[in-house]
Amino acid sequence: MRNSITVARVVRTIDGLRTRGDDHVPRAAGTTSSGGAPRIRPSGGRRPRVVVVGAGFAGLGVLRHLEARLPADAADLVLVSPTDHLLYTSLLPQVCAGSVEPRHVAVPVRGLLRRTVLRLGHAVDVDTTSGSVSVVDRDGSTSELGWDRLVLAPGSLTRVPDIPGLAEHGLGLKNLAEAVYLRDHVLRQLEHADACVDTAERRARCTFLVAGAGYTGTELAAQMRRFTLEALDRFPRLTPEDLRWILLDQAPRILPELDETLGDGAMKVLRERGVEVRLETSVSAVTATSVTLSDNETVPTHTLVWCAGVTPNPLMEKVGTETVKGRLVVDENLSVPGLSGMFALGDAAAVPDVTRNGAPAGQTAQHAVRQGAAAGRNVAASLGHGKALPYRHRDLGFVVDLGGTDAVANPLGLHLSGAPAAFITRAYHLLALGSGGNRAHVAADWLLASTSSEQIVQLGFLPSPNATIAEAEDTHVYSA
Repeated sequence: MRNSITVARVVRTIDGLRTRGDDHVPRAAGTTSSGGAPRIRPSGGRRPRVVVVGAGFAGLGVLRHLEARLPADAADLVLVSPTDHLLYTSLLPQVCAGSVEPRHVAVPVRGLLRRTVLRLGHAVDVDTTSGSVSVVDRDGSTSELGWDRLVLAPGSLTRVPDIPGLAEHGLGLKNLAEAVYLRDHVLRQLEHADACVDTAERRARCTFLVAGAGYTGTELAAQMRRFTLEALDRFPRLTPEDLRWILLDQAPRILPELDETLGDGAMKVLRERGVEVRLETSVSAVTATSVTLSDNETVPTHTLVWCAGVTPNPLMEKVGTETVKGRLVVDENLSVPGLSGMFALGDAAAVPDVTRNGAPAGQTAQHAVRQGAAAGRNVAASLGHGKALPYRHRDLGFVVDLGGTDAVANPLGLHLSGAPAAFITRAYHLLALGSGGNRAHVAADWLLASTSSEQIVQLGFLPSPNATIAEAEDTHVYSA
C-alpha cells in the first residue's frame, strides 16, 4: 500500500482495534441479521468461523474491528497470511536507503490481535459450494479451512507485463526481501564500478533506472539518489558525475494520481537532486546489461526497478464471480453479490467509490484502512451484532516522502512542501504504524540517520537467483 492514509482516520482505525484451526465444517443456511443481510449459522451448535485472508491494512482492520465489537463467544476468528506481520510498505524506500531498519516496518500481528488464530500460508483457492479455502503452507502442503464468513483482502502483487526480459531481470519493491535485496544490489554495483577500469562499464554500473513515477517509484528515485551520493565517500574512485538515476513513466507527469501541485513539488526536488525524469516513456526490452526504451534509446545499466503498477492477487479469479481487471466486484457493503457470507476489500476488490460515481476505489492504504473498518462492522452485523452500513470515503489528503527534509503533502487540502511537509509526513508515518514499539524504533532510526553516517554494508539475505519478482513475491503458488 502506498502512503495515502490520512492521520485522523488512521489513528481512529488503528488505535481503535482464538479461534480454532479445525478442518472444514460445512456451512448451513440461517436467518436474517439485524442489518437485513442473510445470516449463516453453522450446524451442530458450534460458533461461526470468520476467516480473513490477508494481513494488510484491510484484513487486519477487519479483525481488529471484530475483536473490539464482537463478544468473545460470538465467533471464532482466523487470519490466513504468509507472514506474521503487517508490512508498512510506505517506508520500503527508506529501508532501501538505509534510514529505517527492515524489521522496524514489520508490525507483529500477535501484538495487534488477541483472539485471532494465525494460519501461516498462502490462500490459493476458494470453494464457495462447500465453504472452504485452500491454504498452501511453506513446506508446499495444502490444507482446507472451512468458513462461515470469508473476508478476502489478500492485497496485490507487482504487475509484470509481457516485456522481453523484464521477468528475468527486473527488480520489484513489494516486500522486505525485495527492499533489502535492492539496497544490496545497488551497493554491489557501486563496488563493481569502483574496481572497474573500463569507463563505459563503470558508467553502466552507476546507472539505475526506476520505471513508474507513482508513489513508490518517485520516493525510491529521490531517496536512493540521495543515499548513493552520500555513499560515494566510501568509494574513492567514483564521482557524483558517475552516478545516474533515471525515473520514467508513460504518464505526462509524475504522481499522476495526485493533485498536480504535489507532482510539481516532487519534480522540483527530483531535479535539484539530479534525477533524470523521462515522461511519456516506457520500457520495451530488458537484458542483464541494458534497458531499451520506447523511443528506441538503449540505456546501458545493470539495474531496472519495476514500480509501474500492481495487479490484484490471483486468488480473486478463483471465486468465480465478476471481476474488473482482476479485482473482485463487490457492492457498497463490501459483500460479494450472489455469495452470502463472503466479503472482499482492499487492493484486490473493486469497491464502488460513491465520490467517483461508483467507479472502483483507488488501490491505496487510505481506502484499505477505511474499508477494513466498514467490512468489520458489516461482518459483525451479519452475525447479529450491529447494523450493516455502506462504505463511504472522503479524501483528506496525501503525503509523499522524498527523504531528508524534503516532502510534499496536502492534508485537508493545504499544500505543503519542504520541512513542514516532511514533519507532517513523518508524524503521519509514526501514527499509521499502529504499534508503540515500531514507532519508537522508526523514530530512533530517523534520529540516528540524521546524526550519524550511513553503514555501507551488504546483508546478502536473498541470493541472486531468487531475486526475480516472481520468486520474491511467491507468485508461483497461484499457478497450480
